[in-house]
Amino acid sequence: QVQLVESGGGSVQSGGSLTLSCAASESISRIANMGWYRQAPGKQRELVATVTNEGTTNYADFVKGRFTVFRDNAKNTVNLQINSPEPEDTAVYYCWCRKLFRVYWGQGTQVTVSS
Repeated sequence: QVQLVESGGGSVQSGGSLTLSCAASESISRIANMGWYRQAPGKQRELVATVTNEGTTNYADFVKGRFTVFRDNAKNTVNLQINSPEPEDTAVYYCWCRKLFRVYWGQGTQVTVSS
């Protein structure tokens, strides 16, 4: 059982920056894939970005080079750097990971972007 705890959400203005962090309850070197999803009001949860334990990243098209996902093995965290956010990025951001054949989710952290 992997526990994930997000932090770093909050309010930010367009053109600013924000970093989300997700702490895992165990060494992330043993977790094959980790990353972030988001869910805006009235919409389905969608992929934002993921990174494997070999460093391979995958981004949603809407990221457009504005977001960076990265792991910190020393802190057992997966992080999401959000640059130049837009109001359309307002959502609850969920940490996600896949270990062996199971998927785990964090509780989510709210990100609100104002224009």
